[in-house]
Amino acid sequence: MNLRLYVISLFLSSLLGGVVALTGYKMLFPGIENETIEQKQNRFFASPVSNYKTDTSFSVKVPDGLNFVYAAEKVKPAVVHIKTRYEQVNVPSPETVDENEEGSDDWFHDFHGFDGPFKGSVPRESAGSGVIISPDGYIATNNHVIEKASEIEVILEDKRSYSGTVIGTDPTTDLALIKIEEENLPFVRYGNTDQLHIGEWVLAIGNPFDLTSTVTAGIISGKGRNINILKDKDNLQIESFIQTDAAVNPGNSGGALVNLKGELMGINTAIASNTGISQGYSFAVPVSLTKKVMDDLLRYGSVQRALLGVHIQDVDAKKAKENGLKQVRGVLVEDINEQSAAQAAGIRSGDVIFKIDSHIINSMTELQSIVGTYHPGDKIAVWFEREGEEQKTWVTLRNSNGNTLLPKPKFAKTINIFGADMAPASPLEKKALGIGNGVKIVRIAEGRIKDAGMRVGFIITEMDSHPVTSAEEVFKIINNSQRAIVVEGVFPNGTKGYHAIAP
Repeated sequence: MNLRLYVISLFLSSLLGGVVALTGYKMLFPGIENETIEQKQNRFFASPVSNYKTDTSFSVKVPDGLNFVYAAEKVKPAVVHIKTRYEQVNVPSPETVDENEEGSDDWFHDFHGFDGPFKGSVPRESAGSGVIISPDGYIATNNHVIEKASEIEVILEDKRSYSGTVIGTDPTTDLALIKIEEENLPFVRYGNTDQLHIGEWVLAIGNPFDLTSTVTAGIISGKGRNINILKDKDNLQIESFIQTDAAVNPGNSGGALVNLKGELMGINTAIASNTGISQGYSFAVPVSLTKKVMDDLLRYGSVQRALLGVHIQDVDAKKAKENGLKQVRGVLVEDINEQSAAQAAGIRSGDVIFKIDSHIINSMTELQSIVGTYHPGDKIAVWFEREGEEQKTWVTLRNSNGNTLLPKPKFAKTINIFGADMAPASPLEKKALGIGNGVKIVRIAEGRIKDAGMRVGFIITEMDSHPVTSAEEVFKIINNSQRAIVVEGVFPNGTKGYHAIAP
């Protein structure tokens, strides 16, 4: 009898402990609807209630020598098979593209798997791949994999099947974000494209020819490749692909390109081929651009493109000589758009841009891809050469309408202010931190907020001794002040913080 009571009390204690852990977790991570994908990834590793059984230590060193097993086993469970269904003729297959059509080139192919050309309005199916990028079911893939599909089926490596919902698409980068309703999924953590080197080993993982969870290996053959396969009516397409010689084929579209640590380096998108199957080279959208596009689609439903507002050309030896340049480097500014960010910053025709922030610029594709990772309103440092002299200017990027406005996020509480997304502190946060009001920074990029030393998670409670309760109040105080503003707030751990925003 005593043994029975002991077992029952032990069970109740375990149950109570689980409830306390779950409650504490929710208090520690309120407002998660405002998170970026990367914050979702980081939060998952800190979660006290995660039941993801796969090894999630991405800090593990790759074993000495050439070893593909670690990355393959890490990533395969997070690469999904996407099957789409179309009810009518609305998406041409590679086999039906008119080779004489302007801009078409049969040497380059997307490579999701088609079952053949459309025939009248007979339903047809297509297949591709996708990469789970957060444990709550967000999946990165190519736009051309799911474009105009009437049904999307997502099949995991363990054969579980789900209906996929399109969160948003971006034809200018050929990326899309979809979601399935599931929790604690294996996912691929973002890597750093800036640390990816020519000659480095990578793996391509996808589902070619319906052969699920296929892994192939190759090296990075090039970076910043423009292969002219994306078209946009406003000429806003960004092509700065990673080139690799890992074998990819129809069905690999939307799959993962990863390094030997199992970190996501890119989304496989196209191949160079005369036949439609692998002939040695493939191309992937780099993760630096993928991260920004995924977060925009998650937050706004569409990509918020930041523009410098310049017409540029690559600089070669001939052009450097013609323009009296000291070095063969950078991109030549041919023209400046009216009311553009570049015009406002004093950039002129004839200037040669050779550096943006910490990134050296040596081609049009490099400039476009770097600027493409920012939002309207973000401030960047631009180095350029003019009449033989190196100069630097700060540029506040604008959108296609010539302003820095961002649409209201789908999660309506969040507002972008001087490069930072802000939202009112939640009731749980205010209670836990002992504050009666506050505005939390949920995302931050270059701008006056970041320049003041504030970071994600910091809650602004007062500005110049005035309590603030909304992001609109923060904006008005900063915008109307002609002097430095003293900001008081609290960090997530309860420590008070003080900052000054320069006029």
